[in-house]
Amino acid sequence: MGRWEPNARGRLEEAALELYGERGYEQTTVAEIARRAGLTERTFFRHFADKREVLFGGGTLLEERLTAAVAAAPDSAGPLEAVAAALDAVGPLFQERHERSRRRQAIILAHAELRERELIKLATLARALAGALRERGVGEPAASLAAEAGIAVFKIAFERWTDEPGEADLRQAMREAFAELRAVTAGTPGP
Repeated sequence: MGRWEPNARGRLEEAALELYGERGYEQTTVAEIARRAGLTERTFFRHFADKREVLFGGGTLLEERLTAAVAAAPDSAGPLEAVAAALDAVGPLFQERHERSRRRQAIILAHAELRERELIKLATLARALAGALRERGVGEPAASLAAEAGIAVFKIAFERWTDEPGEADLRQAMREAFAELRAVTAGTPGP
């Protein structure tokens, strides 16, 4: 059954995406995902708590990269600039997975339970970013405002990016969304 084959986690993620796309999220079981990946249900549960988590497995890595990038931002960077630099730094993590991200996003948007889980993930990222900003000496409410605004920019840019066919650039989409945010807060109309 391929128990010791490499990249079990990635195979389970891909099998889940395929099955969710073919049969629907609600109609797909953990047993079917494991079978499609050539693994056991036990292996599935070593990697994921449930079938929904297979879509959200990279959250910890993303949080670590975002907070590290905030910490590495130049001392002269303001809170929003530090968050923008962090988002720019994680863009390449997604860029090479554009088609997979598109498929994942379509599945999430089609199910209220998954949209709720996505919002929880984004809220967790916002809290982590706010914490990283506080570590830089940014006080409240500025740290939370900058973090929440950054996550809003990420969410909007990510949705635009996944709507684009071909080789759209997530980093560019985030930069454009930040420019829109700056225009809105300055009271000027966006492009």
